[in-house]
Amino acid sequence: MMEKSEIGFSLEADDRTEEERARQKASKKGGVASALGLGKEAPKVPMDTDYQEEMEKPKPQIRFNLNFDKGIRGEQRNKKDSSTFTIDRLFEAAASGDVGKLENLHQYLRQNTKKLSDSLYRSYGKTALMKALLHLRNGKNETVELLIDISEKMGDIKEFVNAAYTNNYYKGQTALHVAIERRNISYVKLLVSKGADVHAKAWGLFFQPHDGPNFYFGELPLSLAACTNQPAVVDFLMENEYQRADAKMTDSHGNTVLHALVTVAASSKDQDKDNTEFITKMYDRILKTSAKLHPNLKLEGIENNKGLTPLKMAAKTGKIGLFTHILKREFHESHTKHLSRKFTEWVYGPVQSSLYDLASVDSYEDCSVVEILVYGSDIPNRHAMLQMEPLSQLLEEKWNKFAGRMFFLNFLVYLVYLSIFTLVAYNKKVGQLPYPIEHTTKGYLYVSGQVVTAVANCYFFFIGILDMKRKRPKLQTLLIDGYYEFLFFVQGVLFLITAVLYLCGKKQYLSFLVLCLALSWVNMLYFSRGDRHMGIYSIMIQKMILSDILRFLLVYIVFLFGFSAAVVTLLIEPEVKNSTLSQPSKGRIFGPLDPGEECVKPSFTSISYTTLQLFKFTIGMGDMEFTQEHENTEVFYLLLIGYIILTYILLLNMLIALMNRTVEKTTEESTSIWKLQRAITILEMEKRLSCCLRRRFRCGVEKNLRTALGDDRRRCFRVEEVNWNKWNINLGKINEDPGSYLDQNMFSCCVFPHSSTGRSWRSWRRLTTQSTEMSLLNTTAV
Repeated sequence: MMEKSEIGFSLEADDRTEEERARQKASKKGGVASALGLGKEAPKVPMDTDYQEEMEKPKPQIRFNLNFDKGIRGEQRNKKDSSTFTIDRLFEAAASGDVGKLENLHQYLRQNTKKLSDSLYRSYGKTALMKALLHLRNGKNETVELLIDISEKMGDIKEFVNAAYTNNYYKGQTALHVAIERRNISYVKLLVSKGADVHAKAWGLFFQPHDGPNFYFGELPLSLAACTNQPAVVDFLMENEYQRADAKMTDSHGNTVLHALVTVAASSKDQDKDNTEFITKMYDRILKTSAKLHPNLKLEGIENNKGLTPLKMAAKTGKIGLFTHILKREFHESHTKHLSRKFTEWVYGPVQSSLYDLASVDSYEDCSVVEILVYGSDIPNRHAMLQMEPLSQLLEEKWNKFAGRMFFLNFLVYLVYLSIFTLVAYNKKVGQLPYPIEHTTKGYLYVSGQVVTAVANCYFFFIGILDMKRKRPKLQTLLIDGYYEFLFFVQGVLFLITAVLYLCGKKQYLSFLVLCLALSWVNMLYFSRGDRHMGIYSIMIQKMILSDILRFLLVYIVFLFGFSAAVVTLLIEPEVKNSTLSQPSKGRIFGPLDPGEECVKPSFTSISYTTLQLFKFTIGMGDMEFTQEHENTEVFYLLLIGYIILTYILLLNMLIALMNRTVEKTTEESTSIWKLQRAITILEMEKRLSCCLRRRFRCGVEKNLRTALGDDRRRCFRVEEVNWNKWNINLGKINEDPGSYLDQNMFSCCVFPHSSTGRSWRSWRRLTTQSTEMSLLNTTAV
């Protein structure tokens, strides 16, 4: 993309010597290839270094040679004199901060018709100004003012201060970004006053989220100042008289400055309280300043490229500290009250009634906060976020309004389906498949049961596909989200396989039928979510199966088949002494005997029999009897004893210990897991409602909050909370005069300076203060 400074035709002066030109000629071909996009990507170079600078090779460009007449006059100029300023000399002077090294720079540039913004004075886009800003000493570098002054005199000040890095790693970074990163507000003001673009975007790889060292701050100068906790710089950028930074400007990801603050916020408010504190303060500061400049701008409603507002992004990334602050943000000042998401309705002692704004929160809207948290299986802290207000009470009200009754109805329907399925499977027919329809009452009932069972399992199959597509479950999240949706899908698959085999006349259909029937009964545990105690019990079963028992089985199978193979290999079938009888079929266990065939008892020479017998040893039901004619009986006993020690004594006791540990650990978090699983069920029930029913069962009430915006109507959810620790801090906000109500249905907890009740309020407060002081004195005396 061509910059404004590159539009049009311009020539740069070139006073390089023949020796320098010859040295750089070798890189000319590579420069052309790079310019055409044919060469390889430029290597990663340091943003700045105190050591030898890695200079970019000059790219081919049409320039006029100031020394073209030297050869005609017979003058040779192979060496630079002391008056020549090269990029190395400029960078060295800027890094040292010595203005004496830049003496006569302005005169040199004017005589040679050069400018500080020329390409010969840039290395990967970096100018001497950036070099100087990267080398501040005690927040000062005198060459900065000198370079800006010279550039202003040469008439290229806009191009000079807005020059940006061209290297892919730091691409787009300007001198303003560097000054903000160096936390130097004086240079920030200087650059902005000279025309620095406050909306320049640093979008190089270093400034993007990726594996490895990086710092994503939202690419914009305002975002950089906000994410590095510089409130003075933020205020200047948003309110200066030259070019004000627009808070609704977005970066390449569609993120505003508020999104950028969410990105750098800590995931745990307890681990990094300082981070959460400065992020929340900066967030509110930008909201207030933006509201003062643009009263009707809804900055928090701007979505990024992923369709996420700052609140939704905080939920998606698990930034619980900032998420809590945004949900419960409350401003009591009249001019900023419309920025609140929580409004105190009334306070009585430790009890407080609050109205929470449901915008972007309620699952009535698409891609809501509740939906993000419920279906975001890899979101950290989502259990804690779902249990905070108003989300906890909101889900509870949905359950009481409609989800609980729908869930119970689904349970009854599933119970009817299961009864029909069981009766159909129990009364299976015998004969040629598929069975013909009997034109009797019993025959019609049998066919009707088959149809009902088929329809139900097809429903489970398609619903399972939709659930997995929406939730995209992962193996590590099955312990938390539950796996019954997946089991219902498997149940449907088993029945479809059964139906295909049945219609094709294959008797193997019965095997899949009984598996489907058994799994259908197991899936009855899904409805344990409706009760807290049963739900917690079901969660413990899930955790034990997916963690302890699964690991036990993996190790146990290794031992079982390993020792089975060893025993079968060790024991050899002895020869039959009675030769008059025909040789028995080796390993025959079941089936009718042929004439002359001897009944043979199964032995340890059969892999299936050996595996079964060793499994019996594991549960204490093994049989030690075997034919004494076998050789190597001592080794057999040794293998058997070793197997019993490893499985019956070691593995089983270890499994019991692990299960006890799982029960203790699950008890602590089982309530939150149960609430999450019930929240998943609530959202599933809500999605099955028609539009009119969803509107009817919508939670919350419409309120006219009457803020500085005038008629500020919002959908709010009322929550009554009890807090004995902070109840007395609300005494200064209570107004008990009924004449000052802002709304007939809402008490006012904020006292306005121009209220007609000011005198009564002041008297009441003075009386309360005196009473409090007397109470404190009495307490101290005691």
